[in-house]
Amino acid sequence: MDRENPGSTGPAGDAERSADTSADTSADTSAEIGADVGADVGEVREELRVNLILSPERSVPVPARFCYLTDDPYAVHITFHLGQDSPVTWVFARDLLVEGMFRACGHGDVRIWPTRQGGRNVICLALSSPAGDALIEAPAGAVACWLEGALRLVPPGREEAGLDMDGALAALLAGH
Repeated sequence: MDRENPGSTGPAGDAERSADTSADTSADTSAEIGADVGADVGEVREELRVNLILSPERSVPVPARFCYLTDDPYAVHITFHLGQDSPVTWVFARDLLVEGMFRACGHGDVRIWPTRQGGRNVICLALSSPAGDALIEAPAGAVACWLEGALRLVPPGREEAGLDMDGALAALLAGH
């Protein structure tokens, strides 16, 4: 598979990767800070440097914060700091990211797939919104480490246990 086409496999994908020797591979995509469990032990976060893919030949490094919160147990939050006044945050299903670590998945706004680029394992995230599209490349090992921490904090199938559905419903009915 390749970063431009998650369904591509075989010689065509390999040819595209080997032809991409001029790509900017100097950007450090390693974890800047290891998986960090929040002070309240209700979150797991990690600061990573990911690559925003501009073209097959060019990418730019972007700081990103990966965050998992126990009070939003079905989702992952990824905030990209693009040098603007307001960072851009994407929120999507944790299960989607777990599956994307192993195979291409997702439809519509968020698609994820694993691949190798420049001799390293990466996870590609294709993000689409009315404001535009972005292709992000993240270091697979660092994402896997962070995701493992999130899965330890709230194991799959246990997400509902930490939710106060009765309290949320009571607040909603009370108009809060």
